[in-house]
Amino acid sequence: MLLVTPENIASVMDLDVVPHSFSELDHLVAEGLPKKALKASVERICSTLEEKKRLLYQIVPEATYKRRRTKLTAEESGRAERLARVYATAQYVWSSDDAARTFLHTPHPMLENQSPLEVSLTEIGARRVEELLWKLFYGIAA
Repeated sequence: MLLVTPENIASVMDLDVVPHSFSELDHLVAEGLPKKALKASVERICSTLEEKKRLLYQIVPEATYKRRRTKLTAEESGRAERLARVYATAQYVWSSDDAARTFLHTPHPMLENQSPLEVSLTEIGARRVEELLWKLFYGIAA
């Protein structure tokens, strides 16, 4: 049973082509996601313009992002997917966009007082955040 589906992740990125399996999502990432997928995720995750710019340019450096015409590279797409996956998981666990955003931006003691958003910028960090979210969801001592 999948709780956070490829469709949920695609929804965060506002993808036109909706994957129905993780294999399809992986293929889309490998081919390069549309540039707008990253922007859509950042728009959902951040509230202020300054936060949006900072997060966007942490995922893809500003000059590189501005050079991209329509598609991200596979590596950049992987980072964009990871960001969307963490947000989709937080949204599922908290059942609210506002609560998911608050969780992602608030330092957490189980993450050495870093925000889940900061920690999730690496794949291993994203796994740590997802593990924390599922512990909270299932009521396991976090």
